[in-house]
Amino acid sequence: MSVGFSALIFVLNFNRRCLNISKQELQINEEIRDKEILVIDDDGKKLGIMSAKDALKLADEKELDLVKIAPQATPPVCRILDYGKYCFEQAKREKEAKKNQKVVSIKEIRMFSTIDTHDFETKVNQAVKFLQGGDKLKVSVRFRKRAIAHPELGSELLDRFKEAVSTAGTVDKPAKMEGRSIVMFVNPKK
Repeated sequence: MSVGFSALIFVLNFNRRCLNISKQELQINEEIRDKEILVIDDDGKKLGIMSAKDALKLADEKELDLVKIAPQATPPVCRILDYGKYCFEQAKREKEAKKNQKVVSIKEIRMFSTIDTHDFETKVNQAVKFLQGGDKLKVSVRFRKRAIAHPELGSELLDRFKEAVSTAGTVDKPAKMEGRSIVMFVNPKK
C-alpha cells in the first residue's frame, strides 16, 4: 500500500512541477491567495471577478485546475484548465520555437602581420567555407613585438582578405585597431 501511495505522490508532484518548463512559477489551486481574481473558464469565456475560493470550487466541479496565468494584471487573471495538458502544450510550443530558431555563430580567423602567401590562402579558404555555412566571421591580425610599429601592414593584409572573400561575404564592421590587433567582421552573403 505504501508503494501505491508514494507512486501517487510522485505523479502529483510530477504534474505540479511540470518538468520546470517555464521560467516563471505558476500558482495553481490552493496556492492562489488573492482576494479577487478574474476567472476565465476552460472554453475561454470570462466568468467575471470572484473570490479565489469560489473559483476553486468551480474548478473542482469541472475536475480541472485553477491556474494564475497573469499575476501582474489587476485583478490577477486565473484560468480553469487541465494543468498537465497545459504544461505539455507549453513544452511542445517551446520545443517547436527552439527548433525553428537559427543559431548564428561567430567564427574567428587569426593571422599575424607577417603571414606567408600559402598560409594566407589557407585562411581565406577556411573563411569562405565558414561564410558559405552561414556563420559570421571575425578576422583579426595580431602584431607581435615590434611589428606594432607598422599597423599599415595589417590594414593591407585585411584589404587583401576582404577582396579574397568578397564572393562569399560582405564586411559588416570595417577594420579597427583593438590593442595589439586589428579586427574586422564579415557577414555571409544572402
